[in-house]
Amino acid sequence: MDLFTKLTQIAKKAPKTIVFPEGEDARVLKAALRLQADQIVTPILLGDPVKIADLAHKLHLELGSIKIIPIKDDAQYQQFCQDFVERRHGKNTLAQAKQMLLEPSYYGTMMVYEHLADGMVSGAVHSTANTVRPALQIIKTVPGQKRVSGAMLLERGEERYVFADCAMNIDPDSATLAEIALQSAETAKLAGLDPVVAMLSFSTKGSAKGEMVTKVQQAVELVKQADPALKVDGELQFDAAFVPEVGQRKAPKSAVAGHANVFVFPELQSANIGYKIAQRLGNFSATGPVLQGLAAPVNDLSRGASSEDVYRAGILTAAQANMKVE
Repeated sequence: MDLFTKLTQIAKKAPKTIVFPEGEDARVLKAALRLQADQIVTPILLGDPVKIADLAHKLHLELGSIKIIPIKDDAQYQQFCQDFVERRHGKNTLAQAKQMLLEPSYYGTMMVYEHLADGMVSGAVHSTANTVRPALQIIKTVPGQKRVSGAMLLERGEERYVFADCAMNIDPDSATLAEIALQSAETAKLAGLDPVVAMLSFSTKGSAKGEMVTKVQQAVELVKQADPALKVDGELQFDAAFVPEVGQRKAPKSAVAGHANVFVFPELQSANIGYKIAQRLGNFSATGPVLQGLAAPVNDLSRGASSEDVYRAGILTAAQANMKVE
């Protein structure tokens, strides 16, 4: 079973409501209507109903019963502004809130916070910062965690792996690496994997010394303290984590070496480079980044995303929402 067949099954367990702030974009409109027609999610579009209707007409699409919310005219707008000020604990005035919530990503995030939507997909038009900033300010992180990270799901045939953090934390310290590992293990479960987590380094089990190695070693201990049942080990070089024969030679006492399916890189640049090498040279499909650590699912799109990308992000977000319920 491929990744998106698996995610679609999870999403369909209890169909969720997903808000798409960029409802006036053709790619988003097509994807939302397809998700509704396939009965995977109940989409909500933010935007001008007239503009969206005109766009649908040009694209020869039937809007049907899809819900469209014009922010300025929404009955919830004034209450959302007041709730936003309260949520921000005085960091923004009511006048500022009224201006900020006219931005679709902020309004969509408030809908998730107010439990009028189970998740949000944004970024086809807006930058990653415009998607992530409202989520951090309003939804915030899972209780007990302080950071948000970004994982990539890599798939080739029957092979499936998680690489992290490929998107958010440039130079994580040991505590941040530990959170990334715990978050990535949950993402692995979403992808149908029993997580086996390798904390990567240029060193394997003390073969090299230095602050970069110590950071990873400390992160491993923090993960083990937080979740003693999780299969995790490090520091491991990638070949020791991935190839059984190499793992046996370099880390013979490790239950993870040679068997890892979740790879936590020591910093962002190596993770980002690593997944792109796997994608381009190894012909793996790459899905993500999956935003990890938020109290409710929000996922970011590339501004170069296709309608298919938006559709898949909707499925992923709905699956995340169902996993959180479980």
